Amino acid sequence: MNIVTPFFQQCAQTPEAIAFAEEDQTLTYADFKSRIEKIAAFLQAQKVQNQCIAIVLDRGINAASAIYGVLSAGAIYLPLDIKNPATRLNFIIQDAQPSYIIGQGKAPEWLDKAELWLDIDVLLCTTAENITLAAVDPSALAAILYTSGSTGNPKGVALSHQALGNFSTWAGQTFAINNQDRIASLAPFHFDLSIFDLFTSLACGASVYFLPSRLSLSPSRLTAWLAEKQISSWYTVPSLLSFIALKGALETIPLPHLKRILFAGEVFPTQHLIKLANLLPEAELYNLYGPTETNVCCYWLVDRTRLNIEHTIPIGLPACNAQLSIDADTGELQVNSLNNFSGYWQQAKLQALSPETYPTGDKVSLNQYGEYDYHGRLDRMLKCSGYRVEPAEIEQCINQLEHIESSAVIGIKDTTSGQRPAAVVTLVADASLGEAIKPLRQLLVPYMQPCKFIVVDSLPMLSNGKTDYQAIQDLFKT
Repeated sequence: MNIVTPFFQQCAQTPEAIAFAEEDQTLTYADFKSRIEKIAAFLQAQKVQNQCIAIVLDRGINAASAIYGVLSAGAIYLPLDIKNPATRLNFIIQDAQPSYIIGQGKAPEWLDKAELWLDIDVLLCTTAENITLAAVDPSALAAILYTSGSTGNPKGVALSHQALGNFSTWAGQTFAINNQDRIASLAPFHFDLSIFDLFTSLACGASVYFLPSRLSLSPSRLTAWLAEKQISSWYTVPSLLSFIALKGALETIPLPHLKRILFAGEVFPTQHLIKLANLLPEAELYNLYGPTETNVCCYWLVDRTRLNIEHTIPIGLPACNAQLSIDADTGELQVNSLNNFSGYWQQAKLQALSPETYPTGDKVSLNQYGEYDYHGRLDRMLKCSGYRVEPAEIEQCINQLEHIESSAVIGIKDTTSGQRPAAVVTLVADASLGEAIKPLRQLLVPYMQPCKFIVVDSLPMLSNGKTDYQAIQDLFKT
């Protein structure tokens, strides 16, 4: 079944209900359906079924319309982060080789393949009535989400209609989402948290309210917005919730409509979670866990009586009917789930993976309650403000700078972001650190920018010639 089928079924039942609200604009289910059909009609005429369509639009009604239009045509949506550097965007486009790129207005100057550009405003001016929703096999790809890659380049996680649908159905049932819910949406569409906002919400008849990005820097105004919009559900990252718990004026701004908060993407500092739990005693809090390749495979309904500042919280019990196992030698969590991705999208084709069980790279154990506890990464991957970051990609950017000889990147703890990248570098003769790293502002997105730099004469090495990352970690402790 096509992942957007439940929306069309819901639209037939509640066509006049609000589907999306963005700033002062609201869109009913019927209005949204009309937008979808116009985009889908054009794409179906181009025979794009099973082809990749990139979307270069900021989170909001236009981007949601494009995503649903692409899926309704039987194509695969590839959401791009418009805040990424041009080099990264063009790399992803070159690697994915989309048939079209949907944006707004004229093609941007940074785009190497301007001939593929489609202006969404033009698409929405076309005429379309009663399109036939594309029938797809459950295993057909629905989305490609590019994440930081261990090879130094981004890689596309390919997700099927089955994977999206399995999570969407589970989330709707588990969290009892219904047509009275108002869901706050802040997750970028290239981030897997957005699957809940985009698909679970509309399948259940709920209304999605796009949280203005500017409010994420003003926690008290964000809290006031949640109250004004009478938000009942919100799925976001712990770093932002920590910010709100500390500075969101929750003592003076009541949120009586807020039923549940879901969080994922990084470890929630327990002291901040305790504060949030105390400030929102009526709201259910859920810790959701899973890499992009599995979406959510574990979840834990926060038990306020068990919160202890000296312990991290559990990732909980299996979610989405996942079958979980722990490698006896390494303690690595392995996941067999209908959520699991189909493989990596590289060089315009799917690199399918087998077997079906996905090794997460995360070390876990079972606690006395039969729940899974998380003990960190087995490899070097970082979780920064909810984003998965491979240090190799940052190192590659640093090493290409004119005045840098070599570099190594590690993660250091941060109370708000979970982790932040930090770098050790060696400079060419007579170079200054400030001038050497200045170009990184254009090469790396903010959450990938190292927060600290240390200059050394040479990188510490192990006896086998590999970089000694433990020694580098120790440099930042002194």
